[in-house]
Amino acid sequence: MKFKIEIECPPDEAREFFGLPDVEKLNNMMMAEIQEKMTNQINLMDPETLMKTWMPAVTKAWGDLPEQLFTQFSPTLGEKDKK
Repeated sequence: MKFKIEIECPPDEAREFFGLPDVEKLNNMMMAEIQEKMTNQINLMDPETLMKTWMPAVTKAWGDLPEQLFTQFSPTLGEKDKK
């Protein structure tokens, strides 16, 4: 035996019927805060600020590259000379 019941009601009425909390105010508050943080981060992403932030790290990485390669491959090169 099967029973099929269809109930048409808006989400807020269904939430109230099942005893679930109304999170609309919390959701609105959180979305406003997220939007504010995203807006602040977008303002920080102008090209000049990004270049000032990233370029020292990039130039240091390129400067350290030969030293890193030498230290990584020098044990291997040293073993070939011994044989």
